[in-house]
Amino acid sequence: MKVTVVGAGNVGATCADVLAYREIVNEVVLVDIKEGVAEGKALDIWQKAPITQYDTKTIGSTNDYSKTANSDVVVITSGLPRKPGMTRDDLISTNAGIVKTVTENVIKYSPEAIIIVVSNPLDVMTYCAHLTSGKSRNKVIGMAGVLDTARYRAFLADEIGCSVKEIQGMLLGGHGDTMVPLPRYTTVGGIPVTELVAKDKLDAIIERTKNGGGELVKLMGTSAWYAPGAAAAQMVEAIVKDQKKIIPVCIKLEGEYGIDDCYLGVPVIIGKNGVEKVIELQLNADEKALLETSRKHVKDVMAVLDQINAK
Repeated sequence: MKVTVVGAGNVGATCADVLAYREIVNEVVLVDIKEGVAEGKALDIWQKAPITQYDTKTIGSTNDYSKTANSDVVVITSGLPRKPGMTRDDLISTNAGIVKTVTENVIKYSPEAIIIVVSNPLDVMTYCAHLTSGKSRNKVIGMAGVLDTARYRAFLADEIGCSVKEIQGMLLGGHGDTMVPLPRYTTVGGIPVTELVAKDKLDAIIERTKNGGGELVKLMGTSAWYAPGAAAAQMVEAIVKDQKKIIPVCIKLEGEYGIDDCYLGVPVIIGKNGVEKVIELQLNADEKALLETSRKHVKDVMAVLDQINAK
C-alpha cells in the first residue's frame, strides 16, 4: 500500500512519521513545494527506521507528483496559516488555490485515490477538493472529528482521572467554535459521562474543546501538529486496513440530518472504500439547534468560495 502526504510542514511530516513507524503502509511519499524540505524530512524519517524498527519506506519530492503515482490514499495538508491583516476571504482564496492545484496533480497520477483533507478552513477546503476532483463524496473527506474528539477525550480524562482509552466521545458540525460535542453520546468505560462529570465542568470542557486549536496557538504562536498529524494517520489506517471504524469526518451531506449540500462533520463507518456509511444520530431539540448554527456558519464560508470561483 502507498500513501502520499502533500505538505511537508509540521502536520504533514508528523502524519508521514506516524504512518511510517506504525508500519501502516509500505511506502509514504512526502511532497512539498519548497526545495529539499520533503526530501530532507523523508530521509530523516527513513534514517529513524533502524532505531525504532520499521520497514516503511519514506520518499520525498519537491513538487514532482509523478512519484505519487498509484497512491491508495492522499492526505492534503498544504496551505498557509492566517496572518495578521488577512481576512477570512483572503485565506480561503489563497488556500483554495493551493488545494485546487494539489488535487488536480493528485488525481492526474492517482485517479482512484481516496483524498483526506487537513488544510484550513477545513470544511470549505474539503468542498474545494471535492469540486476539483469530481469524485464521489465517500472518497473526499475532511479530517476534523478525529482531532476534535481526541481533545475532548483528553480533557475528560484529566477531569475524571482515568485512562483516555476508556473514553468514547462524539461530536458533529464544522471544525471550529461551532462544533457540537455530544455528551449524550459520550461514555467512560460504558458509563454515561454525565454520571461522572458535573454539568458545569462538562460545559467548560466542551467550550475548551471548541477552542482547542486556539488555545494551542496562544501557547505556541503556531498551530498544533502532533495530534492533527496523528489524527490524519488514523484515518489512513482505517482505510488501508479496512477497519470499518466509526469516526466523525467532514463529508458532503445529502439529506442526512435534514441537511443537503453542506460539508459537515458527522459519524461514519470508514473502510477500504472511504466512507462506507453515514450514521444518523437521533438528536434532541437543543442538539439540532446547535447543528443548524454550525451548518449556517459553514454554508457562509462555502459561499465565499463560490463567489471566488464565479469571478
